[in-house]
Amino acid sequence: MSLLTKPVIKFQKNHGLSDEELLKLYKAILKPRLIEEKMLSQLRLGKISKWFSSFGQEAISVGVALAMNEDEFILPMHRNLGIFTGRNLPLKQLFLQFQGKEHGFTKGRDRSFHFGTMKHRVVGMISHLGPQLGIADGMALASKIGQTQKATIVFCGDGGASEGDFHEALNVATVWDLPVIIAIENNSWGLSTPSREQFRCKQFIDKAIGYGMPAEDAIQVDGNNIVEVYKAVKKAAESIRQRPRPILMEFMTFRIRGHEEASGTKYYPDGLIESWEKKDPVDNFEAWLFEKGLIDENDIQQYRSAIKQEINDSLKEAYAEPDITPDTEIELQDLFAPFSNVEIKPEDSTTSEKRFIDAISDGLKLSMRKHQNLILMGQDIAEYGGVFKVTEGFVEEFGKDRVRNTPLCESAIIGTGLGLSMSGYKAMVEMQFADFVTCGFNQIVNNLAKLHYRWEEKADVVVRMPTGASVAAGPFHSQSNEAWFTHTPGLRVVYPAFPEDAKGLLCQAFEDPNPVIFFEHKALYRSVATQVPEGFYTIPFGKARLITTGDQVTIITYGLGVHWAMETLKNHPEIQADLIDLRTLLPLDTETVYNSVKKTGRAIVLHEDCLTGGIGGEISSLITENCFEYLDAPVKRCASLDTPVPFNASLEKNFLANKRFQDMLLSLVQY
Repeated sequence: MSLLTKPVIKFQKNHGLSDEELLKLYKAILKPRLIEEKMLSQLRLGKISKWFSSFGQEAISVGVALAMNEDEFILPMHRNLGIFTGRNLPLKQLFLQFQGKEHGFTKGRDRSFHFGTMKHRVVGMISHLGPQLGIADGMALASKIGQTQKATIVFCGDGGASEGDFHEALNVATVWDLPVIIAIENNSWGLSTPSREQFRCKQFIDKAIGYGMPAEDAIQVDGNNIVEVYKAVKKAAESIRQRPRPILMEFMTFRIRGHEEASGTKYYPDGLIESWEKKDPVDNFEAWLFEKGLIDENDIQQYRSAIKQEINDSLKEAYAEPDITPDTEIELQDLFAPFSNVEIKPEDSTTSEKRFIDAISDGLKLSMRKHQNLILMGQDIAEYGGVFKVTEGFVEEFGKDRVRNTPLCESAIIGTGLGLSMSGYKAMVEMQFADFVTCGFNQIVNNLAKLHYRWEEKADVVVRMPTGASVAAGPFHSQSNEAWFTHTPGLRVVYPAFPEDAKGLLCQAFEDPNPVIFFEHKALYRSVATQVPEGFYTIPFGKARLITTGDQVTIITYGLGVHWAMETLKNHPEIQADLIDLRTLLPLDTETVYNSVKKTGRAIVLHEDCLTGGIGGEISSLITENCFEYLDAPVKRCASLDTPVPFNASLEKNFLANKRFQDMLLSLVQY
């Protein structure tokens, strides 16, 4: 655009900003635009592999970055380069990130803007888009609980707003009055799909009333007008710092280039790009400042030259750094945040008989007392105490800020737990039944599990999972789904069989800053009682428990399977078996397993989960690979049928592994 051309965007005459503020906005919006131009040239040269362009949308990112306080979290998306530059991330490190080099923000483990930096209070996205919103809820909740008067802002595109995470997060934010700004960049296209094929509402601010937001907290902004963006966000943030609540902001804009460069823009109707190019946020703001006499052609040239020089120097330094030399030890080491995993012994030897469920409740209560920053969340866990009454009486001791009933929205709540963790809290999320975790699966396997490996931020979240059959609850309240998570690097998976182990392992889960999936078999809650140490203690992860010893056969199991095996051995005292209770499935105590199998020469893996894809297959393979020369018989697996869990008690009994275990064990011993 020629500087003599009158700007198309209508900038307010009484905008209330000083000349210094306007010039700061101008310099800030120039930088991402000039980086864009450089990155597109680098893409054509093959120097970077992918680029998501923010051409035409810079005013939103820059306006937001400068409007928010520097100690407040911003959660951006693909086209928010201006957030990263507005928060003054070092350009060299940013370019190293784009090139996938070791000193980028993710050590080459992720690309483009899929990273965060706690120093700059920026938390980047994952490819699934919607989960950002739940994380922002957690950060806003931390501010509200801690009374820090901080706002959080999270981005979502018009396409991403179709995801269930959008609904869940907005609902939670409104129910809990969280100080969060939900920023929707409405560019009218989800990759190549136009808005008319994405949703039927006229505008996104119309959705706010459905969540209980008043009309004044649903704000539509010209996303190409940086002054309007800056003022609107600044006003909204100041308001929710004083009176916590969510505000929905819809930024009207357009994506000049493709979703990413490879996808192109051929799907746009003729003339659409040209009409929006006239509203270019950089050109229009520059022309307006020129018209006002705040800048002249010499100023423009100087500003652009200085930024280009910074870009070129940083890019040159980034290119000079060598490509990554893989180091397997470092790759495995960086999967988890540092944790010593040591045992904390009880202060005295006093014990009392406790049922499994009481031991869980006791461990949870003691952890709440020890960790004042631990927040519990789940459906009906407050006054009602949860459907299994694990948290009964907790509200009276810890209050509703720390023991929180949630709406039925597993994804948003797990995301909230992660946001709390990033804000310095610990979080526990109770699945009412382990089956329901499917609704929060993405947050666990793609956010919690990968976070530390990607950019070295901990995910201090424990997900409690009441699991298992034997209670005639049918296919949606009885599944054994631990294998879904043992396949996911970055998680701890814990599955105790006895009350004393349940308490010690649960306490350890809250000591560990890494994500823990904690399985509790429902059939054990009130059917098993043992002597449990009083007071606080922990049991290290990855340490199996030898229940019985013998030299004929090794039985490897966990959870309810331990009790099935004990009953079988009781009925067959002639069988001399090493019965191993794994206790944790990730990490797995292979040392105990191998030592036993080398002694007995026979092994059978028993679990309640279905046979195909169960962890028994993994354990069997490990034994075969590492103990083959010691084996006197094939390694056996005993598992439940490869069907859903049936409701009828007789059908369920036929489904479960213990129906077949005795015969398989006897056959193996006699092999």
